[in-house]
Amino acid sequence: MMYAIEAENLGKRYYVQGMAQPTLFSTLAGAFKGAGRREFWALRKLNFKVPKGKTVGVVGPNGSGKSTLLGLVAGTIAPTEGSIRTQGRISSLLELGAGFHPDLSGRENVFLNASILGIPREDVKKRFDHIVDFAGLREFIDTPVKHYSSGMYVRLGFAVAVEMDPDILLIDEVLAVGDAAFQMKCLDRVRQFQKKGKTLFLVSHALETVGEFCDEVMLIHDGGLLDQGDPSTVILNYLKSYMVRIGMLNVEEHGTRDVEMRDVRLLDGQGREVNIFEAGESMVVEVHYEAKKRIEKPVFGFNIKTGNGIYVFGSNTQIAKVPVEPIQGRGVMRLSIAPLTLKKGNFFLSLAIHSWDHAEQFHRREDWYPFIIRDVSESPGLVHLNTQWDLEPEGGR
Repeated sequence: MMYAIEAENLGKRYYVQGMAQPTLFSTLAGAFKGAGRREFWALRKLNFKVPKGKTVGVVGPNGSGKSTLLGLVAGTIAPTEGSIRTQGRISSLLELGAGFHPDLSGRENVFLNASILGIPREDVKKRFDHIVDFAGLREFIDTPVKHYSSGMYVRLGFAVAVEMDPDILLIDEVLAVGDAAFQMKCLDRVRQFQKKGKTLFLVSHALETVGEFCDEVMLIHDGGLLDQGDPSTVILNYLKSYMVRIGMLNVEEHGTRDVEMRDVRLLDGQGREVNIFEAGESMVVEVHYEAKKRIEKPVFGFNIKTGNGIYVFGSNTQIAKVPVEPIQGRGVMRLSIAPLTLKKGNFFLSLAIHSWDHAEQFHRREDWYPFIIRDVSESPGLVHLNTQWDLEPEGGR
């Protein structure tokens, strides 16, 4: 197998100045001896390979070393130990517009930035109109970029960078720039690169995007590679093990605990406990509860959100007009969703038990249960709708 990127025992060390108040002597001494500094390894002992033509995503919390890794792959940062090897021409979407001069016009900066990226001037002339149209800046192309908005600035930088037509494209969070229309253009361009058999190395906190585009995902934390493999599995492990702990999810738990959820299980159509479901199959949510006193008319409820916090659906036994007998002691409430009409993505299940008049919240867990939907269909969107097409010639059959 041919590899586009290979890392072996890769590490990058920095020195961080100590927190003690500096003196003139310590400052002079530190300049020659490194006094007062401590070692900080942004990355250490990373071993991985990226096959040619594959899209690999890198996820992890802030400060885990993701951007440092991209810099090492791009060659803008030198490794302290180990090695990083690449095969093919590289284009980096790391700091869009980093080569722009504020006093030069957009037109002049296109040629300046292209030369920094290694694109011959004659090639830029041929591609110039396409670059400007992609950025949507024809009206402002002869305006100094210091008068551009931040969105205009990065749009022009992205348009120049993708015109390099590289073998390896490195992307660091830039797919979130600009308005919704420009983001769609960026994602479409990424799909075009994939269809051409290019290699993509993508860092993003947008797990929905990573899950959708990547063939494989790497999880990095505290400078080390903790997990690598199937996107759904790695992302789910990240959601369960790290994002809750570091407060990236709006996870809440509260209530009087007069009724308490002792255990919750997500089951597939075969009764297996899973967190990854195929689109179109069924999901059963088993809520094992304990009522510490008699509750006459309890209400069990749920909602589902996307990884971006968008409500997909929510209901409860009261809304659904499901009669629930008084409860006391231990029992199980089963919620069946069949079929799961959700499309591919990361989702969060919230559960609640409250009184009939909503005056008492017995137990609520918000965004507590992550799960993933895998979908092999090519239709876009959030949910699957059953459709039927009927063609009828004008004038009837």
